[in-house]
Amino acid sequence: MVSRVESTAATRRALLDAASALLDRGGPDAVTLREVGARAGVTRGAPYRHFPDKDSLLTAIATEALNRLADDVRAVHADPHATPADKLHRALTALMTIGRRQPHLYLLMFTYPAGDPAAIGAATLAGERAQDEFLAIVSDLVGAQHVNRFAALLLTSAHGITVMEVNGQLSADKWHTTAEELVSTLVSMIDQQARST
Repeated sequence: MVSRVESTAATRRALLDAASALLDRGGPDAVTLREVGARAGVTRGAPYRHFPDKDSLLTAIATEALNRLADDVRAVHADPHATPADKLHRALTALMTIGRRQPHLYLLMFTYPAGDPAAIGAATLAGERAQDEFLAIVSDLVGAQHVNRFAALLLTSAHGITVMEVNGQLSADKWHTTAEELVSTLVSMIDQQARST
């Protein structure tokens, strides 16, 4: 027999999965608590028992994505066979892959969290966790003294590359390069800079 706690968790999971699917298909405007509940197969009031409003639901989706990203980056960092530059390249690629596969989710991850205080707090912690994992990789390459400057440069560059690629503005015909080549160049430049300091 399913306990009440298990049932509650299963309903929440179904709501998050339904909302994520709607977000992927049509962006934040496609996500309504009514449609989420219908797709999850629950009563009209059920979504409101788990999420007080749409912003809290979207923030919960972003929180899960940030935590998954943090886990992925931590796994990259723990690879004993990869060089610091390889780890950095893989971490940036993990982030950019989200943008390529789920552009609405990607943008949501970079939006200031909204909703109830609990949702905002969870999202803030998840964002800090993902950032800390990324900073650890960057620090291994450039050292603690320079980590923030280089991490900001890397993230803003990777973000720009991702958005341009997703929007079709990074065509090989126009720029004669690919996103992968740009990331490789960026990591190589940072690696050379770190070796010279």
